[in-house]
Amino acid sequence: MTNRRFFRLDFDVYVTGRWYLDEPTNPEGQEVSDIWAFTEGKPVDAPGPLHIPFSRPGRPLDFDKTTVAGTPIASARVAAVFRELAPNDVQLFPVKVEGQSEPYYLLNAARTVRCIDDAACEEVQLYTPEDGYPERIGEYHSVSGLRIDKSKVGDARVFRPWGWQPALIVDGDIKEALERAGAVGARFDEV
Repeated sequence: MTNRRFFRLDFDVYVTGRWYLDEPTNPEGQEVSDIWAFTEGKPVDAPGPLHIPFSRPGRPLDFDKTTVAGTPIASARVAAVFRELAPNDVQLFPVKVEGQSEPYYLLNAARTVRCIDDAACEEVQLYTPEDGYPERIGEYHSVSGLRIDKSKVGDARVFRPWGWQPALIVDGDIKEALERAGAVGARFDEV
């Protein structure tokens, strides 16, 4: 058993007056063809210049996710933490957030780890043949109270758990660095 701690990194919906970001578009305003690619836990080709429009304008955040796919968007100071502490686990693509002169980055977790501890989670439901998605049989349909088996993580510092891509997991050192940086909009739940 490892003493490392891991956390699900998510956006904080309780930031007063916060903005809500829409899905990335190209410079001509067309949505990216596969917006889900950035949440699959694997490396992707550089998407080229991207623009992030608002779903609802408001207070800028250092960490947020887009409204549909949940693509992570990070300020320069948040991106610097990932660049320094997890350069092999993430890809950072520059994006232009509507109305912002500061740089932002699309953060792609480039690793997937098979580590969900089914017995320790509050509840897990797997896809079955009756669900009508044969390509997803055995993957997670829902996970409540996510817990992972730390012994299966290896050297990963940022990853998506296999079969449950909505979760973005970071280790305790990254959590602490993001907190020291004052990352507005980041929320951490221990897994």
